[in-house]
Amino acid sequence: MAASRKILVVEDERDIGDLVVHYLQKEGFTAVRIGDGRTALARAEADLPDLILLDLMLPGMDGLDVCRRLRQNEKTMLIPIIMLTAKSEESDKVIGLELGADDYVTKPFSTRELVARVKSMLRRVDRSDKSPGAYHYGALSLDRGKFEVLDNGKAVTLTAKEFGLLEAFLRGRGRILTRDFLLNTVWGYDYFGSTRTVDVHVRHLRDKIPMLTDAILTIKNIGYKLREEP
Repeated sequence: MAASRKILVVEDERDIGDLVVHYLQKEGFTAVRIGDGRTALARAEADLPDLILLDLMLPGMDGLDVCRRLRQNEKTMLIPIIMLTAKSEESDKVIGLELGADDYVTKPFSTRELVARVKSMLRRVDRSDKSPGAYHYGALSLDRGKFEVLDNGKAVTLTAKEFGLLEAFLRGRGRILTRDFLLNTVWGYDYFGSTRTVDVHVRHLRDKIPMLTDAILTIKNIGYKLREEP
């Protein structure tokens, strides 16, 4: 799996960044380190890496701003992002994930664990690529290849996590989806944040797509279910 996979390591601490690059290269990945956010944005757009390891505390432009801009750029919006940070507060994790990061690792971390996270993330991306590319639900449509959602023909702007959550609902329509299942599916099996994150994103979906207000049913103490038909 690692063959030809490109990993961009955005880390201003040279010792840490070089160590991560070393272990990724030992596993067969092509990895390079960038020390600041602005250069990382340019490099990501030029090289289109398969995954980005992004430190939160960067000089000039912090990791949250880099993450936000990556998700706003059509070329880079779908690149998986694992954030690296010394901050452990839950609020920092939630902010990063809501901006579109796919996973979160707190320093100090084990390089073996980090490499395992990278491999796990790429496996999830590979599985996702094999699922249907488009879904239709009444007047609502989702095209994963274009990262596009249309409601009655009008484009709806979603974050990466909102998009992933909507796809999970469309793929599992008619079934009860627990909060833990949605966390594992959209955020990844090793996300340690609160299930409250799911509730926040469901609320955002209902606000942005009014038809989902009634279509997504809240199952008390369990999770949610998208009606079989709108």
